[in-house]
Amino acid sequence: MVDPPNRRAVEPDKTMFYVYVLKSEKDQKLYIGFSTDLRKRVEFHNLGLNNSTACRRPLKLIYYEGYIYEKDARIRERFLKSGRGHEVLYKQLEYTLEK
Repeated sequence: MVDPPNRRAVEPDKTMFYVYVLKSEKDQKLYIGFSTDLRKRVEFHNLGLNNSTACRRPLKLIYYEGYIYEKDARIRERFLKSGRGHEVLYKQLEYTLEK
């Protein structure tokens, strides 16, 4: 099978693409992001090395999705950051967000 154009496929033992949601334990706000190394990216946020989240630490990973194509992950990230995406996310995570 040939990979679709403009999509980066994952070979065995290669990169996955993640869309993730962090929740600030300080102000309860959410941060939505993208990464190829989820564990390192969450650590990066909690060390204060990201300007968008540095003042909102500590942050907790509450949700993530993995994709084999980068473009799919980027599209999903963009959607979750939209107004409709926020609605879907809050509905999907309503019990998680109560805590």
